[in-house]
Amino acid sequence: MTRTNVNGASRLFPIIGDPVRWVESPRRLTTTLTERGHDALCVPIEVTAADLDTVMAGLTASRNVDGLLVTMPHKGTAFAHCATASDAARRLGVVSIIRRNADGTWHGDMLDGIAFVKAQVEHGATVAGARALLIGAGGAGSAIAIALLQAGVGRLVIHDTDADRVGSFLAGIADLAAGRASAGPNDPTGFDLVLNATPLGMNEGDPLPVDPGQLTDAMFCGDVISGHGLTPFLAAAEAAGCATANGSHMVEAAQHLMVDFLVGPRGQ
Repeated sequence: MTRTNVNGASRLFPIIGDPVRWVESPRRLTTTLTERGHDALCVPIEVTAADLDTVMAGLTASRNVDGLLVTMPHKGTAFAHCATASDAARRLGVVSIIRRNADGTWHGDMLDGIAFVKAQVEHGATVAGARALLIGAGGAGSAIAIALLQAGVGRLVIHDTDADRVGSFLAGIADLAAGRASAGPNDPTGFDLVLNATPLGMNEGDPLPVDPGQLTDAMFCGDVISGHGLTPFLAAAEAAGCATANGSHMVEAAQHLMVDFLVGPRGQ
C-alpha cells in the first residue's frame, strides 16, 4: 500500500543519516503505518555530523514531528539529545529510534539488535543455546550482542578490529552475559551462527568478514547490510550451503517493532 493522501494533518517520522541514499525505511515504515491506520509517513533527511545539533533543534521545534529513526553516523550522538532512554540504549549510549515524551522531550531506544535477531529466527536460525560468532562491536553489533544474550544464546564470541572496544563492551555487559560472551578471532569453525555487523560488503573490493573457506552448511549466516542486494559474504555463505538472512530481512522485521514504539500497539 502506498500513501496517496498526504495532507497537513499527517504526522512525520523522519529518518536522519548520512548518507540516506540506501535506506529502506521511508517506503517500508510508511507502508506499515498506513496499513495500521495511522495518518503518518517516514521521510529521509540527510544530515552531516556537523549539522546534527542544528537539525535536532529544528525537529524538536517542529510540532508535527512525533519521532525519528536514526541511522549512521548519528546513533551515538543522537543519544545525547534524549531526555530518557531504554535500558539497552543506556547500556550502549546509542539510539536507533526516538519518540516524543509528553513534555516534548525525546525518548530513545535501540531496536537494531531485536530486529536483527527476529530476522534470523524468522528465516530459520535457532538462537537459544547456539554458539554464535559476531563480527563487529559498533553500534549495531553491540545491540545485536545484547539481543542475542537476551534471546538465550549459549556462547557468544565477538570479533572487532578494535580490541579495546570489544573489551570495554564486554565489561559493560558482564551482568547480562553471565560468562557466555568473550572476545575472539574471526574464525567461524565450530559455530552455529556467523553474523556480520560491520559495513564490510557495502563497497566494491571490501574483504569478507570471515574466510569463506571455513563456512559449512551446518552454519546459519546473517548480515546487517541492506539495500545492496546479495552481499559477497552471504553469496559465499549460500555457496557453502548455509541458510541466510540479510539486512533487508532485518529492516522488514523491524517495521512493526518500530510502529509499536512510535505510536503504540497494534489496533490502538
